Amino acid sequence: MHRGIRHSSMFLTLGFLASTTPSLASQSAGSSTTDHVKKHPHRITTQATKAQHTQAATSEQLTVKGRRASVVASSATKSDTPLIDTAQSITVITRNEMDIRGVLSLNQAVRYAAGITPDLRGGIGTRYDQFLLRGFTVPTFLDGLKVQDSPTGYAVAQTDTSRLDRIEMLKGPASALYGQSSPGGLAALSSKLATDQRSYGNVTATGGMFDLYRVDSDVGGYANNDGSVRWRLYGTANGQHTQLARTGSRRFSISPTFTFGGNGPTTLTILGNYQYDPEGGTYGGVPLVGSLKRASFGYLPRNFYDGDVSFEKFNRRQGAFSYFFNHRFNDDWSFSSRGRYDDIRVINRSTYDAGYWEADGYTLPRYAYGTKEHTYNMAYDSQFKGHVRTGPLKHTLMTGFDYMWQRATETYTQGDAPSLNALHPDYHMAFPAQTVGARYLTNSHQIGIYAQDEIRWHGLVLNGSLRNDWYRSDQKEYLAGSDTRQNPSQITWRASALYHFKFGLAPYISYSTSFQPQSGFTSKDGGKTLSQANPTLGKQLEGGVKYQIPGTPILLTAAGFHIEQSNVLVAVGNLPYGIESGKVHSDGFEFEAHADVYKNLMLEAAVSVQRVHDDSTGKPLIQSGKGNASLFAFYTMPSGPLKGFGFGGGMRYTAKAYGGQADYGSVWVPQYALFDGSLRYDLSNLSPSLRGWTASASVRNLFDKHYVSNCLAYASYGQAFCYYGERRNAQASIGFSW
Repeated sequence: MHRGIRHSSMFLTLGFLASTTPSLASQSAGSSTTDHVKKHPHRITTQATKAQHTQAATSEQLTVKGRRASVVASSATKSDTPLIDTAQSITVITRNEMDIRGVLSLNQAVRYAAGITPDLRGGIGTRYDQFLLRGFTVPTFLDGLKVQDSPTGYAVAQTDTSRLDRIEMLKGPASALYGQSSPGGLAALSSKLATDQRSYGNVTATGGMFDLYRVDSDVGGYANNDGSVRWRLYGTANGQHTQLARTGSRRFSISPTFTFGGNGPTTLTILGNYQYDPEGGTYGGVPLVGSLKRASFGYLPRNFYDGDVSFEKFNRRQGAFSYFFNHRFNDDWSFSSRGRYDDIRVINRSTYDAGYWEADGYTLPRYAYGTKEHTYNMAYDSQFKGHVRTGPLKHTLMTGFDYMWQRATETYTQGDAPSLNALHPDYHMAFPAQTVGARYLTNSHQIGIYAQDEIRWHGLVLNGSLRNDWYRSDQKEYLAGSDTRQNPSQITWRASALYHFKFGLAPYISYSTSFQPQSGFTSKDGGKTLSQANPTLGKQLEGGVKYQIPGTPILLTAAGFHIEQSNVLVAVGNLPYGIESGKVHSDGFEFEAHADVYKNLMLEAAVSVQRVHDDSTGKPLIQSGKGNASLFAFYTMPSGPLKGFGFGGGMRYTAKAYGGQADYGSVWVPQYALFDGSLRYDLSNLSPSLRGWTASASVRNLFDKHYVSNCLAYASYGQAFCYYGERRNAQASIGFSW
């Protein structure tokens, strides 16, 4: 499912990179270079491409009626389940937390979660959400349905976090309920839907550094007197220069939703979204020599731009239509169904540096490419849920069927680009016409059937899930006349046990598996015949303990895990095939403490230590870090002259990460610690006439620390790229709610 080798002048010394994986969906040992390719124009000179258990009926109503508590999650079981009763690690990021921290993207939202290696493209590449969870890239699910990745790399949707009600980071393999997925887990996003209120709304205006502007509006209420029909409309217009100043991003998005049925046994919700990004910033970086390591002229500034203002272009249009249908037969049995259709178009054109310097030490070779992609995606999922008893045992049963389909086209162009004098850059240079390098057509679909049984006996909670998937993909490249087909099937499962003591302690253990298709070919006869590589397989053993202080939203969790990803395709020199002998190990420990709001205090704390090892190289998995630590606290004054004034801040520490092999040896991205701050004030405390008005401010990287967030070095190609981290970025908002 990834672009194959393009036989053209754009490759310098490129042989076959056999191990590839769909990025944003997962990362394997062999895909350590591929994840860089995925939405990375460098392509290695541009390489081979790129409360106790809630009944099901109640949980479905909660989705429509209002926000779920921070101590409840649905991603692990596909039903709202208290985290204290869930035998798997989950980090919940609520709408309240996102508002307080001033979150503008998924990258920013997950920075305080344990196990995260954040900001793989630093403060520059914001058009995609790129981070690692337990050492692997992970897929995104929106409203329970997978946001399908582009098979050739660029037409990938990005959800504006302002239209989200919450985010759940489910950690570890989850294929038993979701099909093809990453060993690291997944990100589950939930949209704002109509709620059970007669009238409500919010309008917020935001401004900030780098010419940030945002206007967000969110209104809704009853469409009729009895509330059986409800509506909600969210919209935003926003933009900002990147920290390079010569590039910027703009976005316009609107999301209407209607819910029919009110609080009755049968409800239907319709959700639409249209998003237009006429600009998406830049996607380049800087050479390692000149950023992480000193060049002959010193270090490049953080606002160094390796592209060209006249040539650079990124335009994305994405539209989606979703439905959510729920029917409650009685107090024990229910049926739910959901589906979404997406249409995503991207026009992308860019020039980027080659990752090394010419002999003079200050001239930077560059390459240029362009792509036009159009993907059509459909996802569907339906389940029957019920409660039965067998003697003293209480069963929560679920059986389901899901389906995903995608059709994607791409026209890829390539051409030469003028070199750039880094000491005296010219960003308005002439570029020769590009030639078509490839034309792709990809059709794929996945069918899955699954079943789950959650058994309860006093404080004991047992969970078992079983699934079978059938996946098919056919990718044609018309210029080369190639036709790549995949048709694997896979069984995955999960089993767990947890005991919830009455005083709030809950130790648990779980075992889960995953699979994901991978691109590339294998051969059993020395290359005489080639066959499509089989999917990679993942498995995880996790054990831990959770403690929720009774009667409070304060939750403490600690977990240790061991993940293995096997059957990973490993390149054999420059041969056009690989061997399925690769294996990746991820071992670690995580601790988190959460209190969304308790006695006017919001608290988020996390610590993780991990080791991610790639057996095929004998090194850590490229881009993977050794762990992270974070603390964020926010307190609102309950009385006195400062009543309604909230203040807080946070520290986030990222341990060193492996950046590959440069000509001087292993590359390690240094550890760094950053500080953030937030303020909020309910203006009604100044005057009753200001009721509903709120002022807030937030700042990221408060002390403007200069740091490198990620590097990708490939000694065999003489290339090494790095990405500067986000500079100090402050913003302030004024909002009115009713």
